[in-house]
Amino acid sequence: MYLQSKKVLVLGLGISGLSTVKALNQLGAKIVVSDSKKEEELKDFFQKTQDIEFEKYLNTNDVPLEDIDLIIKSPGIEPNTLLIEDANRRNIEVITDIELAYRISPTDNIIAITGTNGKTTTTTLIGEIFKDASYNTYVAGNIGVGILWDMANAKKEDIFVIESSSFQLENTVSFKPKISLITNITPDHLNWHGNLTNYINAKKKVFKNQDTGDYTILNYDDKTIREMRKELKSNIIWFSVNEKLDNGVFIDGENIVIKEGITTIKVLSYKELQILGKHNLENVLGAVAVAFSFGINTDIIAKTLKKFPGVEHRIEYVTTIGQRKFYNDSKGTNPDSTIKAIEALDSPIILIAGGHNKGSDFNELILSFNGKVKELILMGETREVIKETAIKNGIENIHLVENMKEAVNLAYELGEDNDNILLSPACASWGMYNNFEERGQDFKDAVYGLKED
Repeated sequence: MYLQSKKVLVLGLGISGLSTVKALNQLGAKIVVSDSKKEEELKDFFQKTQDIEFEKYLNTNDVPLEDIDLIIKSPGIEPNTLLIEDANRRNIEVITDIELAYRISPTDNIIAITGTNGKTTTTTLIGEIFKDASYNTYVAGNIGVGILWDMANAKKEDIFVIESSSFQLENTVSFKPKISLITNITPDHLNWHGNLTNYINAKKKVFKNQDTGDYTILNYDDKTIREMRKELKSNIIWFSVNEKLDNGVFIDGENIVIKEGITTIKVLSYKELQILGKHNLENVLGAVAVAFSFGINTDIIAKTLKKFPGVEHRIEYVTTIGQRKFYNDSKGTNPDSTIKAIEALDSPIILIAGGHNKGSDFNELILSFNGKVKELILMGETREVIKETAIKNGIENIHLVENMKEAVNLAYELGEDNDNILLSPACASWGMYNNFEERGQDFKDAVYGLKED
C-alpha cells in the first residue's frame, strides 16, 4: 500500500497505536495522532516515539479531518463516535492495524484466530508449535502485541499468528489470512456492536476474503459456526470434542486424532496435556488443525502440546495458602468464559466476579454453579446486576466488595481446606482497570499479600 507522504491519523495510542506510528514513520507517511488521554498520561508513548515527527491532538475530540487520507483506529474505539461518523461522511477510510498490516505484508503466511473465548490460548499455542517447527514466527494482534511494526520489517518466509478480535475485524476490508480459525461464538460486546448479528458478522470477516487456496478451521460443536459453512469458499477443516468426524480433528477414546480420507493419525492422548478443561481441549484441537493444514509434522505438534502450560490470566494457578488454591482467570471477560472456568475446576469454588457492564445476561452463569460455587463475591459496575440474577436463581451466599484486596481477603476468610478460590469476572475490566492483565496482576498481588500478613 502506497503511504509515502499520505496523511494518516492514528486514533488511540496504546500498544497497537505505538506499533502503528513506528511503522507509518518507516513507510514515509505524514502522521497525526489523537488520544482521549492527557499528555502526562501518555509519557511511555512519547518517550518511545521521541525521534518521530507527528501532529498531536490530545484530550479532545476536535481533530481536523480536512486533509486526512486514512484513519487507523484503536480497535476498542466505538464506531459511533463523532469523529468516526465525521470521517465516514467525508469518505475517509477507517481501518484497524490488522487491515493495514495485510496491505503492506510481504508474506502470505498469515494465520488469524477469532472467536468469543479461547483466542489467546489458541493463538499462543499455535505460535509455539510453529516456533518449535523452526519457523520465524510473530504472535501479535489482540494478544497484546502490536502487529504493524513487525509486519513492516517482515520477510516473505515469516509466519504471523494473529489474535483477531471482533473490534479489529469490524474495520477490515481486504484482510485475507492463509488460515483462519473460529473457536466458538457466544454473545459478547453487544453494547459495542449493537446486536448479536453485527457481532457475528464481524467475526465472519476473518474468512470473508478467503478462497479455494486457503483453509478455515471451524468448531463443529458450535451450531452458529456450523451454519457458516454455506458462506465459505475456502477449504474447511472441522474439529470436535463431542463427535467423531468423517474428516477433521477429534477425540477417539482418550486420543486426539486427525482423520483425512481413509487415513487416521494419532497425535497424542489428551491426558498428556497440562492445560485444564474441556474448553482448552477445544483450543488444542483447533491448534492441531491449523498446524496440520500448514504441513507441520504431528511429532512436533505433539511435543509442543505436552509441554504447553497455558497462558497467564486464563485459569492460571497462582499459589496455595492455608490449603486454599488460588486461580487467576482475569481473561474471563464474559459469562461463557467464566462458565468454562467453573467447569474446569473441582468444587467447592469461591468465585470472585464482576466488572464493566457489556450488556451480558448472567442467568446461564448462575445456573452453571450447579452446587460447585459455595460463595459468590462481587465487585465493580455489574455487582448489583449479578447479585439480582443470583438471588432470582436461589443463590444466597453473596458478598459485595469495593476492590480486589477486599475480595481476596474475604475469599480467604470464607474458605476452608481444599477450596478453589477463582477470579473469573465474567465482565470486562474497564472502569476499575485499564485491561484484564492489570486486573489479574492486582489479584495475584493481593493473593501474595496474604502470605505477608
